[in-house]
Amino acid sequence: MSRHSESHHPDGHGRFYETTVRVRYAETDQMGVVYYGNYYLWFEVGRVELCRQLGFEYKKMESEDDSFIVVAESSCRYRKPAKFDDVLRIRTRVAEAQRRTIRFAYEIFRDNANELLANGETFHVICDRLGRPKSLPEKYRQYFGIASAPHGGEAVDAHSISKK
Repeated sequence: MSRHSESHHPDGHGRFYETTVRVRYAETDQMGVVYYGNYYLWFEVGRVELCRQLGFEYKKMESEDDSFIVVAESSCRYRKPAKFDDVLRIRTRVAEAQRRTIRFAYEIFRDNANELLANGETFHVICDRLGRPKSLPEKYRQYFGIASAPHGGEAVDAHSISKK
């Protein structure tokens, strides 16, 4: 199930997009608590679903435009444990976007109780298939709230990758 929360932003910047997952038994330890690394998998589920809800498929961005959103930094704050069979609501938004970098923010809730279980961020560099940093293709910038480059050339990023 997917949905997005209301916002005044015409693009994905600042608006939370939501999807749900059910915790599988294999994602838990012997105590029935979700293993911490699974939260990062759910962050990825949220990112891919955010792209789909914005109107494009991430896999096509890779295959057709040689543009990959490579994780360069991540963090997660665990607040309460998720357990087997919980339905989790993953909320994802674009926290910051530049021509060569994107930061996503996440919140994971136990859906039926509306309890915040974890929140975090991932910082990404746009790269080609060889891992070389590049600018996000023009056709995707609108989705992330990035202004188009002036005619005749590419504008310089306000923040360089080395500052992150």
